[in-house]
Amino acid sequence: MIFLTPLALLGLLSLPLVWFLLRATPPRPRRQSFPAIQILRSLHPQEVDASRAPLWLLLIRLCAVTLLVLGLAHPVITGDALPSAGHGPLALVLDDDMLSAASWPERLAVAQSLVDDADHANRPVLLLRTAGTRAEDGTDAPPTLRPAKMVRQELASLRPSPWGTDRTALARKLAAHSLPSIGNVVYIANGVASDGDAQLAKLLQALGPVQEIRIPDSAIYALQPAHSHTGAVMAHLLALPAEAPRAVTVHVHTQGGGTLAVVPVTLPAKSGGTDVVVDLPTTVRNRIDRLSLSGQPSAATTLLLDEGDRLRPVGLMTTGAADTPLIGPLFYLRRALAPTADLHEGPAATLLAQPFSVLIAPDGALADPALRQKVAEWVKNGGTLIRFAGPALAGAQHDGSATPPPDAPAGTDPLDNGHDALLPVALLDGSRQLGGTMTWGTPQKLAPFDASSPFHGLAIPSDVTISRQVLASPMADLSAHSWARLADGTPLVTHKELGKGEVILFHVSSTADWSNLPLSGLFVSMLQRLTEHANGVSIPADTSILSPVLTLDGDGALGPPPATAKGLRANAFATTQASAAHPPGLYGPRATRRALNAATQLHTLTPAAAFGVITSPSGHRPDTPVGRYCLLAALALLLLDAALVLAMRQGLKLGKRPFSRRSSIAMAFVLLCAAQPAAQAQTPATPTANTPATAHVPGGALETRLAYVLTGHTDIDTVSRQGLQGLSDYANARTSAMLGHPDGVTIGQDDLSYYPLLYWPITADAHITPQQTAALTAFMAHGGILLIDTQGQDSGNADTADPSSGFAGDAPGSRSALRRVTNGLPIPPLSVMTDHHLLAHTFYMLHEFPGRYAGQNIWVAREGVAENDDVSPVIIGSGDWAHAWAVDENGNTPYAVIPGGAEQRQLAYRFGVNAVIYALTGNYKADQVHVPMLLKRLGE
Repeated sequence: MIFLTPLALLGLLSLPLVWFLLRATPPRPRRQSFPAIQILRSLHPQEVDASRAPLWLLLIRLCAVTLLVLGLAHPVITGDALPSAGHGPLALVLDDDMLSAASWPERLAVAQSLVDDADHANRPVLLLRTAGTRAEDGTDAPPTLRPAKMVRQELASLRPSPWGTDRTALARKLAAHSLPSIGNVVYIANGVASDGDAQLAKLLQALGPVQEIRIPDSAIYALQPAHSHTGAVMAHLLALPAEAPRAVTVHVHTQGGGTLAVVPVTLPAKSGGTDVVVDLPTTVRNRIDRLSLSGQPSAATTLLLDEGDRLRPVGLMTTGAADTPLIGPLFYLRRALAPTADLHEGPAATLLAQPFSVLIAPDGALADPALRQKVAEWVKNGGTLIRFAGPALAGAQHDGSATPPPDAPAGTDPLDNGHDALLPVALLDGSRQLGGTMTWGTPQKLAPFDASSPFHGLAIPSDVTISRQVLASPMADLSAHSWARLADGTPLVTHKELGKGEVILFHVSSTADWSNLPLSGLFVSMLQRLTEHANGVSIPADTSILSPVLTLDGDGALGPPPATAKGLRANAFATTQASAAHPPGLYGPRATRRALNAATQLHTLTPAAAFGVITSPSGHRPDTPVGRYCLLAALALLLLDAALVLAMRQGLKLGKRPFSRRSSIAMAFVLLCAAQPAAQAQTPATPTANTPATAHVPGGALETRLAYVLTGHTDIDTVSRQGLQGLSDYANARTSAMLGHPDGVTIGQDDLSYYPLLYWPITADAHITPQQTAALTAFMAHGGILLIDTQGQDSGNADTADPSSGFAGDAPGSRSALRRVTNGLPIPPLSVMTDHHLLAHTFYMLHEFPGRYAGQNIWVAREGVAENDDVSPVIIGSGDWAHAWAVDENGNTPYAVIPGGAEQRQLAYRFGVNAVIYALTGNYKADQVHVPMLLKRLGE
């Protein structure tokens, strides 16, 4: 037995003190003659002090203290080494799957050591792999004994497989072939349960004694696609449950290989998985190509994304009609598109000013002729318009508004005028009623989709029926414009190319008034197909075979597919498990590319049962810690002591004399002494990213430093620190400014007067107290500049922005957070900064001011309204400059900038230098224009 904390054994020195205190007796009472002694003898005292504790109770307490001291010393019973089986062949079983890749060097070293020992003893070796059970040609290779030298050569070139173990296949192979007698079996396992464990364990134990080696401290993780595409959850992290919480880092990579974000993920204690939240703007999220786990290179910890994971920006036109639940024109459209699209709602004029490729117009949204003309021009420039029929459209046809104007030239197509250009086919007057008391017809079902339709391959539910529709006017090429029809052949969805774009019409409404199509899953699939079709994504047929293009190896690197890789049907990706025939990777041409991930079919990771005697790589059984058992035994004895004390206080005679109350006081003293070493052993709390560097000694008082506001989010605070450090280094190398390491500050607690520039990244949960508002007001009044960054959440443009608000239209949560934190601050009237502003040429002459994102507006005080010599006390933008400036510990820039790359990062650094010089020197640059006049006057 060994003790991990041997100094705690010094507590045993307190046993004599415990003995002395617990057996101490009170002083002998003085005898005094009293005549009425007979009366006192007749009284029964309720509580009597004992002169000495019983010996057996004293021993119980001594044992409790001894066990408590031993438990605090963390005793461990060391495992003994197994005797080496030096006779007969060696069967070496190796888990070479994707979960073993993270600790592959350690596993390979153990395997090589076992083979070397077998070579020295002249023992043949039977090598069995649980993931690579087939030969290179794809056939089952019979297990054969080989010399240890040949096995050593095979191990040297062996790499982990990018798929899971197939212990069932290995068990079938062992059962199908007769094997010679085996001396012993050594299984280097990954410790994760899978199918076929019991069957394989039984067969291995039949070969000989089994020794299972598990690599200590090997973390097992896997990344699988998110269960749904809603919100910011992009992946699900699986892990073997552990007693303590764990912190891992997920890297988000672009299609070009750059890093978009570094996401910290915390796994709670005893948890087998958690969601990975990547909160990025939609335009940035659609550039994500893969996710990987830092420090765990393998196919299991690499998640590939395909075209189906992109969120398509879609605009929903509002009609002004009441949009109450179940009856609004946009209700079913929201429900159908929310999981797979980035939805934006608003009037058509507002949506046309934003970069959408798809606009959806419910019935009545295009009633204004001038608006229809603008939408037609938008479609001609490449947009896709999806329209839905309804009473308003049917009434317009009945009113005769579909006919050409009277002054139209002869032979003019009625679909060429401004109104009908937004209809793919000419419509008949009114609408067609199917079913009901006043009609002879019955509700119609849908006909199968043609091969040329983007809906081809979708299953049509038998309960979907159409009860009312607008009818297309008969024309020669009507079938060429039809993508969906009813069972009687009438068009349900028609389309027409208009310039570079396309117009699509559903001949039914977007509500459940005319059909139950919006209530079905087919409606969701049809709209998804149309949005993908509008974005240039081709939908492969369900039975089409997609060939592998790039596949993952065991270390999670993309490369050419192996010779054994085969194509996969488009409808089989969701149910296919990665294997040698279908390795994880990207399949199909770029327009129809699909991703097959290694961990898609994993549900949970659970510890595997032992196949034999579990040992460490050195051959020792695992050490058995017994400290917890000592503490539990000490607790049990103390509880027994408390029960005995309670019984004695009730007057029960458990010994020669009742128990004294002094014993309880002595026991409390002993427990206090026993707990004291544990309290002294605690280490001081390690400073975290949220601990301000200026909590005790303000570094800004000793040297010039930049500062950033601590947000309470570790990832954002880390990026702010790295970003200001990178900007400080850049400014020190190119200017005469000498900036120290940046400080993280808490507004209202730290003194802000030492810092010329305060960087504040705004998060959705940002808030401010009156005390913090007063601190920022004083900071700005004394010449400090507040740089507020909404981190890429600005999605508006300068034309529609409200200058009085200080920022353009942004994502939900950003606007309210910015208004919340700036409420009460003395912010002057703002305007969009141009290249004529002083901040654009304080050091570098700049015409653009990008950060991580380009094209975002920057708001500064209007000229002539700011105090402090017309220096703007606040700069508000959404360029996410910290990510562009960030430099990690190795001197690398870990975050990609969009879309300009290295040139854009250079401009971001230059804007930061201008901001620093602007904060340090104010408007000195503006005063330079007066130098010629001053020199002229001096000369006169």
